[in-house]
Amino acid sequence: MTEGPRTPLPAGGQNAVAVTFGLLGDEWTLLILRQAHLGVSRYQDWREQLPISDAVLTARLARLTEHGLLTRDAYQQRPVRYEYRLAPRGLAVWPVLVAIWGWEFRWVAGRREELPWMRHRSCGRDSEPVLSCASCGERAGPRDVRSVIGPSGEAARCIPAAVTRRRSTSGDAGEAGLFPETMALIGNRWSVALLGAAFLGDRRFGQFQQRLGAPPTMVADRLRTFCALGVLRATGSDYRLTAKGRAFFPVVMTLIDWGQRWYAAPEGPTLVSVHRSCGREFLPRLVCSECGERLVERDVLVVDGARAGAP
Repeated sequence: MTEGPRTPLPAGGQNAVAVTFGLLGDEWTLLILRQAHLGVSRYQDWREQLPISDAVLTARLARLTEHGLLTRDAYQQRPVRYEYRLAPRGLAVWPVLVAIWGWEFRWVAGRREELPWMRHRSCGRDSEPVLSCASCGERAGPRDVRSVIGPSGEAARCIPAAVTRRRSTSGDAGEAGLFPETMALIGNRWSVALLGAAFLGDRRFGQFQQRLGAPPTMVADRLRTFCALGVLRATGSDYRLTAKGRAFFPVVMTLIDWGQRWYAAPEGPTLVSVHRSCGREFLPRLVCSECGERLVERDVLVVDGARAGAP
């Protein structure tokens, strides 16, 4: 995939992680991008596909265009109507969407029956995404990757200034949600920060509060939410990632990778990750769970409905 230049960020301001989660930590944005990857390009088609209001859709399309994920071109003059096409950085969001689908599909109750299946054309089998190291090809989990804070990775700079409010489950927003538990983890600025702290090894309440710089009541609320979701487990005064929590690692790493590919703070990267096995920089790559081949969008078929004989 051809990539364009990275967007420079102000010195001392929000870093690539904060900008990324502030932009993509929003369900409407992810739903719009998902439909764009399925071929939707016109305003009315999004309105027909999603339970979204005109005001919300207009605002999100404008924001995605401003950030360079979509391009806008007029296809009609009287009245003027536009098509929105995926730009290179919008196309590059695809691994994030696939990682979210894989986690929801595998770990969120009831989602296996609701979500479409993914079939890998190359091997012809129904597949799930698996995280691997782009350098050596080995599969990788959070314990296989060592991450350290980079030159622009101060805690205060990693917290999104304004993650768009989570989508409501009532009224105009509608009740159907594609990423319900994912939004509980990345759809709130303090949730994003606490999740990152947990992956960096923080376990105690005081550690979380110190890294986040958040009020104790907010930290306690986020910890309760994560425990209720089964992402963290409280053991005495420790909070440790569960298997479900560790399985969210591909979502986190694909998001961070996307952000650091497209946004650059002058001081340097936010996070530096090394694959312990090969000793090289860890760059996430999603591979097919069945054949191990790298997943690319053109080789993946989205299959609606439950798979016959699915477990």
